[in-house]
Amino acid sequence: MIKRYTRPEMGKVWELDNKYSKWLMVEILACEAHAAQGRVPKAALDRIREKAAFDVRRIDEIERTVKHDVIAFLTSVAEYIGKDSAYLHMGLTSSDVLDTGLALQIKDASAIIRADLLRIRSVLRNRAMEHKETVQIGRSHGIHAEPTSFGLKLALWYEEMGRNLRRFDQAVEAVSCGMISGAVGNFAQIDPDVEAYVCKKAGLTPANVSTQVIQRDRHAEYLNTLALIASTIEKISVEIRHLQRTEVREAEEYFSEGQKGSSAMPHKRNPIASENLSGLARLIRSYAMAALENNALWHERDISHSSVERVIFPDSTILIDYMLNRLSTVLEKLIVYPERMRENIDQTHGLVFSQRVLLALVAKGIPREDAYALVQRNAMKAWNEGADFRKCLLADAAVGKQLSAGEIEDCFDVQYYLRHVDALFQRVFGTQ
Repeated sequence: MIKRYTRPEMGKVWELDNKYSKWLMVEILACEAHAAQGRVPKAALDRIREKAAFDVRRIDEIERTVKHDVIAFLTSVAEYIGKDSAYLHMGLTSSDVLDTGLALQIKDASAIIRADLLRIRSVLRNRAMEHKETVQIGRSHGIHAEPTSFGLKLALWYEEMGRNLRRFDQAVEAVSCGMISGAVGNFAQIDPDVEAYVCKKAGLTPANVSTQVIQRDRHAEYLNTLALIASTIEKISVEIRHLQRTEVREAEEYFSEGQKGSSAMPHKRNPIASENLSGLARLIRSYAMAALENNALWHERDISHSSVERVIFPDSTILIDYMLNRLSTVLEKLIVYPERMRENIDQTHGLVFSQRVLLALVAKGIPREDAYALVQRNAMKAWNEGADFRKCLLADAAVGKQLSAGEIEDCFDVQYYLRHVDALFQRVFGTQ
């Protein structure tokens, strides 16, 4: 699935060629730092820069024998450089290269994901503005509550994606961390200036302190942020799925010409994209759990995290990229049925206006409990008999003693429920 749906730019981040390019960059930057301190001759550094290269197939061939990916990589590079390869990896340990290289790959992947977040917020903003005055029934417990604006639902998603964006930026900052500190992180065989130089040139922040690895709480924060983004995607997807149900049918995914919904039933138009996204969100959350479990390693390091990260980082970033773009397309093309929304508001024969009647009675000085009982008995009559709630109220002498027919009529004005939408949009979107 991942190979089929991976967008080219995200796929390239995790290709072996790019991974080894990051490793080579780290090694060359370390050589430059050593050369600045006089530990690598300038002529040798020039030759290293000129000749440094690798061959992915050769690395794989060597690794089958040595059973160590960094050694296989360094051996392949040495075959290109020759004797000056003696200056590579001086004082470094494998994780200096692995973890710093991984940070660079995550940073590249994150730039793509950030653009995805900006895109989906733009889509949500546009659709919110389009449906600012579109009246829809609000539901609690799945039951009709009171009318609201469909645009507010979209504005809420826009706002949540904004929080996701802020969390994401913070998580990217945390994980954009490099380390060139040696076998147990104490710089015994290398100068801290090398780390500072490499990280500055690579656009990373040096870890203030490390072991043989960068600590995995940083990576767990990043994966958990992706899980939160995925959960927002699922929240939106579940709502679309509910709105597309036949009994509701207030909105639905675009159904293209020639598309088929069922092998057996030609009438079917299913919310397949939203269902797909709901399922993938579960997978992203499982990766977040794996990242949390990677934080506890033996002493200065073991490699129990390594096999996990070879899966969860490519998969999670590729999937989030896919999910954000698929949902953006769903939202762009989402078919909305305002007329059906009004039909659903009227489905309960005015019951959704009960709170306005209650508050109107309270405003007349009726104790709230008495007013509640008065409204509820008419609401239950309308509910049980399928009667018109407004007519029930007009026929109730106890209600009529407190409210005129005009005052009762005013309680059933659906536009009343949109009176603060402009203020809410101002909060979310600012000056429009």
